[in-house]
Amino acid sequence: MTISQCAAAFGAAMVSAQAISATVAAFRCRRPKNALPAHEDAPPVSIVRPLCGIDPFLAETLASTFALDYPAYEIIFCLAHADDPAAAVARRLMAAHPDAPSRLLIGDDRPSANPKLNNCAKGWKAAAYEWIILADANVMMPKDYIQRLMARWRRNTGVVCAPPIGSAPATFAAEIECAFLNTYQARWQYMGEALGFGFAQGKTMLWRRDILDQRGGIEALGAEIAEDAAATKLLHRVGLAAHAVDGSFEQPLGIRKWREVWMRQVRWARLRRATFPLHFAPELLTTSIFAVAACFIGAPALDWSPWLAALGAALIWYGAEAMLAFVAGWRLSFASPLAWIVRDLTLPALFVQAWTSNEFTWRGNEMTVAEDDEAMGAAR
Repeated sequence: MTISQCAAAFGAAMVSAQAISATVAAFRCRRPKNALPAHEDAPPVSIVRPLCGIDPFLAETLASTFALDYPAYEIIFCLAHADDPAAAVARRLMAAHPDAPSRLLIGDDRPSANPKLNNCAKGWKAAAYEWIILADANVMMPKDYIQRLMARWRRNTGVVCAPPIGSAPATFAAEIECAFLNTYQARWQYMGEALGFGFAQGKTMLWRRDILDQRGGIEALGAEIAEDAAATKLLHRVGLAAHAVDGSFEQPLGIRKWREVWMRQVRWARLRRATFPLHFAPELLTTSIFAVAACFIGAPALDWSPWLAALGAALIWYGAEAMLAFVAGWRLSFASPLAWIVRDLTLPALFVQAWTSNEFTWRGNEMTVAEDDEAMGAAR
């Protein structure tokens, strides 16, 4: 085959993968017409929400925990330090909903090198029920949040997760974060599950207590720097799967600055590279840059105009993302196509950043993804 023919084949394959992955995700994430009803005999659930600082929309996302349409559940807020400003928000909401079983636990236990996991550990141990949801503070919970998670539980399920779906962006940087979270990362997570590569996602995790407690308890998730990576590996070892909820849940973003969006993506990329390097390696090919360029170079092999071939590839590529966002009810605005393009232009640099350093900062904590048992032990 000539270089032009190879380029045409590669471009066609990548554009097809984009369209197929968007279609798979759209099928899984169609906007529900009605909320799922809650059955009276549904099992009680403990919701553990780790808090750390004031996120945009914190009061709204925490308040959504008290408005769930579910017959029996308790709320456990967790904080490492009593002087954290999030404590006042949690206490105010608890006082406003005295009929809702809720607690605020404070303590800086450190069973692992993961600050978020450390914060969750006390909530897990204090949970009254067999079913436990670990949910980040910035997750907006719809009224049928619990039953939608429960609906995805199967006989081979080890955990049900939900990738974050960015919403309510107040700046263009936040639009770019939506471009990363929604039609890129969430899309590939649903496609990965369809191909048999289900990965846990720490934003929302529904567990049945015995699955973890029989394998070392919640501390077992400290085996990796990221608790969702540890969960994925633990479940795969025992023949269980991580399943993603249909439709997922919103994370309202508000004001974002480009630097914080970039550093967050660098952190996640380094974590993916460190924990699943073979799965991370193909991410370099998921940008439209190479697909569109390949279609341009390969067009002469099919007697097509290079410019029209490149334009057609770009229209299919981003048209698939627009279709997914529309069907799922995710963020879709006039700024979205530009945000998608900016995201794709940065993906090669993000890939390089992931391989060139192990260090990152998470909420003021200096951390590393280096697989160094001595360093991990010192962090504990």
